[in-house]
This record gives sequence, structure tokens and C-alpha cells, in this order.
Amino acid sequence: MKFTAKQIAEILEGEIVGNPETEVSKLSKIEEGKEGSLTFLANPKYTPYIYTTNASIVIINKSSCLEKEVDKTLIKVEDAYKSFSKLLSFYNEVKNNKKGRETPHFVADSALIGEDVYIGAFSYVGENVTIGKNVKIYPNTYIGDNVSIGDNCFLFAGVKIYSETEIGNNCKIHSGCVIGSDGFGFTPDENGDYKAVPQIGNVIIKDNVDIGSNCTIDRATLGSTIIREGVKLDNQIQIAHNVEIGKNTVIASQTGIAGSTKVGEYCMIGGQVGIVGHITIGNNVKIQAQSGIGRNLKEGDVVQGSPAFGYSDYNKSYVHFKNLPNIATTIHKIQKELNAQQNKNE
Repeated sequence: MKFTAKQIAEILEGEIVGNPETEVSKLSKIEEGKEGSLTFLANPKYTPYIYTTNASIVIINKSSCLEKEVDKTLIKVEDAYKSFSKLLSFYNEVKNNKKGRETPHFVADSALIGEDVYIGAFSYVGENVTIGKNVKIYPNTYIGDNVSIGDNCFLFAGVKIYSETEIGNNCKIHSGCVIGSDGFGFTPDENGDYKAVPQIGNVIIKDNVDIGSNCTIDRATLGSTIIREGVKLDNQIQIAHNVEIGKNTVIASQTGIAGSTKVGEYCMIGGQVGIVGHITIGNNVKIQAQSGIGRNLKEGDVVQGSPAFGYSDYNKSYVHFKNLPNIATTIHKIQKELNAQQNKNE
């Protein structure tokens, strides 16, 4: 797909310096620009590259002062970084604007499919599924019975949505995610053998949620596992049964949250955090990477460590921890001197 400098300038409301018919078909970093690519210059540190890049079109700030002429087509805008971001969004929208149904695929007769939906090859849509308008379902996706999906959602290749799941509007679920699989519920019998407890709840994902690749969100034993509006999940995150995550909370990769824990709104949770079950985490809590959370956290807490405690206390304690060998040597030396003095007095 090719775009001219004139078309791009119209989207960005920019001013062209050079040939308005210059065409580009790909994007690049300015230091790696090749002929036929579009790049941008926002950070003054990268200014030298504008004279050496092979990119065909460069977006720059109107305030930029170049020391010499360049042989590239320039598009001058108020803020090059914001304009390039806007262009990336536009490019993504055009690239992902697929429609129609590829073959082979299966859609149950009882399913209700909205307008402008794309269904990729080898996808399966079960009984009584409801899918809103402008939804993109990429190849090898499974959607179980009685699932509902709102408008403008993306389900990328290989996503598995188990039965009864409810997904709101404007959600993105990336490849490899499994939504609605059984929660980890087992009970031992009189012989010590573990028997599965039926997991008959569901998963509810509200509007504007982004879920990274290879995340798993378990269905509730009873009731619902709930991911509220605006939540952003990184890759490889485990959300157990009956967990609730408050709106606009962001969670980094490899975090695991055990069953029935309630996480508040606007929380920030770092990578590789482990959170036990049946606790409550308040709003606006910050949990540093690799922390272990085994107790309730109140609103505004900032914690680190395993088991986690106050972030500032952790940093002070860590200074002492790093100095433990020297402290031990000093104590040993003092002990020897005290022993020698005691022996001398005797």
C-alpha cells in the first residue's frame, strides 16, 4: 500500500517541502531509513541522520532549524512525534481494516454477526454467539457458545474464547490468549485423590481493554471473573477464577493473580509479581517488579519485595542488605577485640 507526501500531509495538516508526489510504502527509524520509507525527526539528538537517511519522506517540526539543505521530501508539522503517532494509528487502522469471510470457517446458524466483520480462515464461531459491528476475527480463532463480543474488537490469530464469555466494545485480545478456561478448583476425596470442582461461572471483559499475547483469564467457579474498563494487560499474565481488576489498572508481564482477589482502580503492577488469593488491593496502588503480595494493600500503597513492604523502607533495608558482608566482618572484628580484652582482664 502506497501513500504520497500530499496524502500524508493532508492527514497531518502539514506543510510539504519538496515533491508532493513522492511515494512511500513503509515506515522506518530515521537512522535505518530506506528508499520508499517514511520516518520522522523529533529528538534533536538524531538531527545528523536527516542528512544521511535514505528515507524518502521525513516528518519534522516546523521549529526545526536545519544547517543545510536535504534531498528528501519534508512534511513540517507542529509536533513531529505526535504526528507520527497519529500516522501509526491511521496506518494500523488501514492495515487491519479487513472485511468478509475467508474459507474454510464455521459460523453456527444461531450466531448473530454485525456489519463489516472479518472472519479469518479456520475460525470457529459457536451457537448463540453475538458479535458486534466492525469486529476483526483473525485465523484459527475459537469462539465458544453463548459468547458476546461488542463493537470494534480485535481477536488476533489463535485466540480461544470459551463459552459464556462477555467482551465489551473496543477491546484487543492478542494471539495465544485463552479466555474463560476452568479455574484451578480441585478438592481431595477420602483417598486423597483430587476431583475437579465444576467451574460454571464466566469471564466479563468491559470496554477498552487490551490483553497481550498468551494471557490466560479463568472463568469463575460461580459468578464472574471481571476485567473492568480500560485495563491493560501485558503478555503472559495469569488471572485466576473470580478475580476482579478495577478500571484503568495496568499490569506488566508474567504477573499471576490467585483466585478471588480484588484489585482496585488505577493500580500499576510490575512484571513477575505474585499475588495470593482472597485479598483486596486498594485503588492507586503501585507494586514493584518481582514482589510477592500476601496481604491486603490499602489505597495508595507503594510496595516492593517478597513478602512486600513499603517501597521507601525496602530501599533503606536494601542498602543494609548489600552491606551485610562488611557489617558481619566488622562485628566479628569487634567480637574478637572484646574477647581479647576480656581474656586480658582475667
